[in-house]
Amino acid sequence: MFFVPRLYRHPEFMIGAREMLPQAPGIAAWGLMTGVSMMNMGLSWVEAAAMTLLVFAGSSQLAALPLIAGGAPPWVILATGFCVNLRFVVFSLHLRPYLVHLPLAQRLVHGYLTADLSYVLFTKRFPKPAQDAAGHLAQEAYLAGNCGLNWASWVGSSLAGVVLANIIPTHWGLGFAGTLCLVGILFALGTTRMRIVAAGIAGVAAIAAYGLPLKLNIITAIALAVLGCLLLEQRPRLAARKT
Repeated sequence: MFFVPRLYRHPEFMIGAREMLPQAPGIAAWGLMTGVSMMNMGLSWVEAAAMTLLVFAGSSQLAALPLIAGGAPPWVILATGFCVNLRFVVFSLHLRPYLVHLPLAQRLVHGYLTADLSYVLFTKRFPKPAQDAAGHLAQEAYLAGNCGLNWASWVGSSLAGVVLANIIPTHWGLGFAGTLCLVGILFALGTTRMRIVAAGIAGVAAIAAYGLPLKLNIITAIALAVLGCLLLEQRPRLAARKT
């Protein structure tokens, strides 16, 4: 997708890449630490490289690695990755009107490449889907440039971490840079009361259930946040029915 002339020659391609540029160092630091972590957890070079390229989801990778190292059942590993990545279902539903005109193969590529910050920056620049071919091309070019730099920052640094795992000390604190990156995403997405409430419920639940084995506090936090928001959304409807 990055190499399609009509996209990378479009002015929006460079705008998308330029707006992702300030975030790239944090993403690279996080990717580097993830690459080191995969090797320290006992994965082979081939397994770590395959996980970097195929999974391409830092938060779920970091959540799954301790489970893999601890010999957790496959269903727990898959359930953890699924729950951590549930937000991408919401992203996909929101982005569908922007990309529905594209062939299936291109939509699948966009689905693979779109990450948290790409989604945030894209929807900030384009609050509404375009209504004509020129607008569609501009939006797709921006997303290609934005996602392209994000993907290169993550994959390149993660593979570097795999190669340099025996040289880079884990106490450098590079993982903290990734945490800061996630905190930035959290604040960028906290644009409504419901999202802030969901983040608060998830945070409190994750801390309260921290003692659960196999990182099940993550699944618990997500489940309680979703349930709490669904109940809050139903309250006005129930009140309207009673009146």
